[in-house]
Amino acid sequence: MRFLPASAIGGLEKFFAENPRAALAFSGGVDSAYLMYAASRCGADFRAYYVKSEFQPQFELDDARRLADRLSAPMTVIPLSVLDCAEIAANPPERCYLCKKRIFGAIAREAERDGFSLIMDGTNASDDEGDRPGMKALREMRVRSPLRECGLTKAEIRRLSAEAGLFTWDKPAYACLATRVPAGTQIDAATLRRVEGAEAALAALGFTDLRVRLFHGAARVQLPESQIMGAAARHFEIKSALAPYFDTVLLDMEGR
Repeated sequence: MRFLPASAIGGLEKFFAENPRAALAFSGGVDSAYLMYAASRCGADFRAYYVKSEFQPQFELDDARRLADRLSAPMTVIPLSVLDCAEIAANPPERCYLCKKRIFGAIAREAERDGFSLIMDGTNASDDEGDRPGMKALREMRVRSPLRECGLTKAEIRRLSAEAGLFTWDKPAYACLATRVPAGTQIDAATLRRVEGAEAALAALGFTDLRVRLFHGAARVQLPESQIMGAAARHFEIKSALAPYFDTVLLDMEGR
């Protein structure tokens, strides 16, 4: 436990002392990355489970594998098609709830085979339950959220991650690819691949913390306000980079 800062020791040490064996629902993002680090440093017996569905881009899986390798943490990748579920593919307002149930159900089945009865995730104390419909699914499935239970906020987790030397410390928040499709619009794998390709193309041009949202068949590019003017000046370059994915590209001037 000497590897964890004093501010984080109390609650997390207590959690892992009381729950020495646990399965970690791992996304490769800031929060679950720090929870993986804490579990490792606390000497917990755990395994991380990453669910690779149509909704997760490849870079998230790459980041998850990279961190697991650095921490020598055991990780299982679970391939899962969420679009096989007609209800999820229809993209109703409760899609996030339905998807969480399917994803955590897959983790629970795999974890049970590995002898784990407790599942934990990286939800933190800054996460507003009103903005996270998927949290209803977590409650129903009795998923524990140690970071939230210990009162650790997003800002604190980023700071602690930087102190721990985790490359995820400044990773932008990322919502799954399904959020790029308006509610009520049918989701298909081909559309998600186009969105993923377009976002990767923009990242290759140096843009960060971005979204490419579907808008009546066009790509609506959302960037932080500080990057909008630069993007406007490079509109021909952006249109060319996104041409393999979208015929029409629109730049949202509001900023993220």
